[in-house]
Amino acid sequence: MLFGRTPVLPTPEQALQGRPEPAFSVPDRHTVLGNPLLGPYPEGLEVADFGLGCFWGAERKFWQLPAGVWTTLVGYQGGYTEHPTYEEVCSGLTGHTEVVRVVFDPSVISYERLLKTFWEAHDPTQGFRQGNDVGTQYRSAIHTHTPDQAKTAETSRASYQQVLTGSGYGTITTEILPAQGRTFYPAEGYHQQYLDKNPAGYCGIGGTGVSCPIGVAKAES
Repeated sequence: MLFGRTPVLPTPEQALQGRPEPAFSVPDRHTVLGNPLLGPYPEGLEVADFGLGCFWGAERKFWQLPAGVWTTLVGYQGGYTEHPTYEEVCSGLTGHTEVVRVVFDPSVISYERLLKTFWEAHDPTQGFRQGNDVGTQYRSAIHTHTPDQAKTAETSRASYQQVLTGSGYGTITTEILPAQGRTFYPAEGYHQQYLDKNPAGYCGIGGTGVSCPIGVAKAES
């Protein structure tokens, strides 16, 4: 990958083994929203997981939504390595992608509204990259927690593909897979709300400029 080769996902046999316990701790609370990062979460809240490139800028897109997002945190998901470190994920040998976990109140903000933010915040046609960030850890992904989320995500992908095609873009490469069996591993503390702690920090997130034609939350209509 470092010398121009096309990134390739490792097989389970090729992936780093990892470790049975985390190699680091995670802060208790969100630096912007003030709520706990890790569950269990209050009754009535739902969880959504999105991979859309470098998770620093991606996380900020969700915590900046007007209302309904209770907490966000970044981590690694979709691969094989248990409790990976950032360096291991960047090696391309874990199979994980960088993910934002969004804990939200569906009575205030809909899953469709989160999907709209997801699609419009990045270019989902780029495969194993986002802009200048190249690697399997930057691939576009939605990991769903309920059958309704899966159906809604699939429908939104089809709708967005139509408008992207009409704007000259290629095929969406976003993987839509169930979160079950794909453990979310929280990232190191310094990655959590990175752009709140470092306002001038790097943000590689950039959308296509094409609006996604799906619904918005009732509270925002």
